Amino acid sequence: MKKYSAVIIGGGNIAGSHAQGYAAIDEIDIVAVADPDRDKAAGFSKQFGIRSVYGDYRDMLDKERPDIVSICTWHPFHAEMTVAAASRKPQVILCEKPMATSIGEAEEMIIACDRNEVKLAVGFQRRFLSAWTKARELILGGDIGQPVRLSHVRNTGLLNATSHGLDCMRYLLGDPDVEWVFGQVERKTDRYERDIRCEDCVGGFLRFSDGVQGSFQTDLLPDDDQTWAVAQGRQGIVEFDDNSVRFFNEHTHGWKDIKIDPIDPFEAQARELVMWLDGEREHRNRAENGMWTMQMMMGVYESARRREKVHLPMQTRANPLDLMVESGELAIERPGRYDTRSFLLGGEAMSLDDTAA
Repeated sequence: MKKYSAVIIGGGNIAGSHAQGYAAIDEIDIVAVADPDRDKAAGFSKQFGIRSVYGDYRDMLDKERPDIVSICTWHPFHAEMTVAAASRKPQVILCEKPMATSIGEAEEMIIACDRNEVKLAVGFQRRFLSAWTKARELILGGDIGQPVRLSHVRNTGLLNATSHGLDCMRYLLGDPDVEWVFGQVERKTDRYERDIRCEDCVGGFLRFSDGVQGSFQTDLLPDDDQTWAVAQGRQGIVEFDDNSVRFFNEHTHGWKDIKIDPIDPFEAQARELVMWLDGEREHRNRAENGMWTMQMMMGVYESARRREKVHLPMQTRANPLDLMVESGELAIERPGRYDTRSFLLGGEAMSLDDTAA
């Protein structure tokens, strides 16, 4: 059995999920973790039995020369760390979602990995959830006839949880291209999410290359009604969320609930990573799909900025939400910066700019 060495950049909650996934796979050995908070990294290494701890991720990459690199940091660091890791030529980099904070950054990540012959995947683990994979089987298997429309509702920001929803819309349909997006954004507070600007609420429409139209909304419903999706076909409907699936068609005589077997998506993601490295199959989270999700999200912002339908792939490489805020087009009516993820910081810090972290 071939063994692959893995390192993890970051010592927070999502890094722990990556570590648990790797620990469940015999073919993967976690050899090191890096985090600028050495106490956090030391505690992380003790929890998962990792032998080496680093404060600087570049030092770790240079000394360990791993096969697998997991990037489990906040969004603003994804591009820089992916480019740096790719230059050390591991076999694969698994970067947490969202892939980046702009199309330009995502392009740099792909270029760096391509020129160094490094595989790149983006951590959209919900592609492995039993409910989503079962809904996909029903849709692609024809149980609701030709799909016509998809709709998705989620909270906590476009680049945060809603990125999973947009990614999974493509996944449910077999990963078609996206022809265009049309969206609207509200940002009247100075809201941030993991140190990047975040809208107060957003919604939009999409058209896929197979003719299916999609719609989504974020932060428009109460927290207790924040995650659900519906796929409508010409002969039936599928309703689902992260934990349940039901559908009906002319044969079911009403709604039919589907039994869902729980699965650890991080373990499944890691297992498919090994299969990818062994040449057995492509990874469903490969960078091509991560880039399409970036195009969808940035396309929604660009549609709001230009006040028109935006055809994809788009050419604006900067983050259009930043462009709207910095130009004064999205004026803040209730001043005062806040970060919805400040609870993840340490010490006295309330943002990454605070030296007390």
